[in-house]
Amino acid sequence: MSRTVLRRCSLTGSLLALAMIAAPAASAGPAEPGKAVPTVGVASVTRKAATPSLTFTGRIEAVAKVELRARVDGYLEQREFTEGGEVKAGDLLFVIEKGPYEAQLAQIEASIEAASAALRLAQLELDRKVELLRKQVVAQAQVDDVRAKHDEAQAALLRQKAAAMEATLNLGYTEIRAPVSGQIGRAAFSVGNYVGPSSGTLATLVSRDPIYATFPVSQRELIAVRQKAVETGADMRAITVRLQLADGSSYREVGKLDFVDVTMSRETDTVLVRAEFPNPDRLLIDGQLVTVHVELATGETALFVPQQALQFDQTGFYVLVVDKENRVKIRRITLGEGREGEVEVKSGLAEEERVIIDGVQKVRPDQVVEVTAAAAGTPR
Repeated sequence: MSRTVLRRCSLTGSLLALAMIAAPAASAGPAEPGKAVPTVGVASVTRKAATPSLTFTGRIEAVAKVELRARVDGYLEQREFTEGGEVKAGDLLFVIEKGPYEAQLAQIEASIEAASAALRLAQLELDRKVELLRKQVVAQAQVDDVRAKHDEAQAALLRQKAAAMEATLNLGYTEIRAPVSGQIGRAAFSVGNYVGPSSGTLATLVSRDPIYATFPVSQRELIAVRQKAVETGADMRAITVRLQLADGSSYREVGKLDFVDVTMSRETDTVLVRAEFPNPDRLLIDGQLVTVHVELATGETALFVPQQALQFDQTGFYVLVVDKENRVKIRRITLGEGREGEVEVKSGLAEEERVIIDGVQKVRPDQVVEVTAAAAGTPR
């Protein structure tokens, strides 16, 4: 056999061998025999109660916020609270030196005794002159003079009594008590400092439970909420208000609308709305920034999926669905609002479809997967 033929036979054999090797790879599908099928965890698309809501940025405000100030001058003798602690209405907080005010009150009380004695003497003198005038022993002018002195003594007594009232008040002001129950902040002055009305705030006391959340609402949004209430027959006072905290978590207590301001801001065209919340755990703090969700209960339902099922690319959000044949499919979806680890799906999915929440990185579209009973949740 010639060398040319041998070379042709060798080349033909090599091509056949390559074809035999390549043929199985070209015909292998997603469920290639002998290759492990990826296992994924899924969750079912569920229908749950949903209420339309509007979202606002709000601030937490104390129902009562009191700046404690000294009403009399004196050295600060006592501080009867722990900074940051809880106090009850009527609790003693500060004591300003009492001595000067007690002495002043004692002096005035002595002056009252003297004025009372002078008035009694003037009254006796007036009574004698009136009796002598009746007997026509003295002239009317003498009686008038004694009566004027009596009236002066009476006025002097009234002045001393008024001074005593003022001194009593000032003595009382040496004790600064909590006007409301709440939590007290840092003391601006330590014991031994000289304080007075010009000293400014000694400490700030804020009530903690309940507490307000205030937020501005645009005129358009306010009209929309009221129209929705009219359409559904809902009471505006029954609107539910929820809070989302800075870390994304939901505040567990539910609030109710408490107040809508009577004037609209000319600068922002918004009206201030206030909701009241229970705050038993003192989690909400005066001045805190929160996200406010205003919900109007209408009995509507919507489809929800876990947030971990969501994927995103340049086209938008999508999820990977496992169909009845356990093949992976891409579904483009339109999202609504999120809540407690789930997100509303407005379009793109049907109830009870299975979406992949675990093992997304291991699969591709049209691939056959295995769904374990433990991870499947409630598949169709």
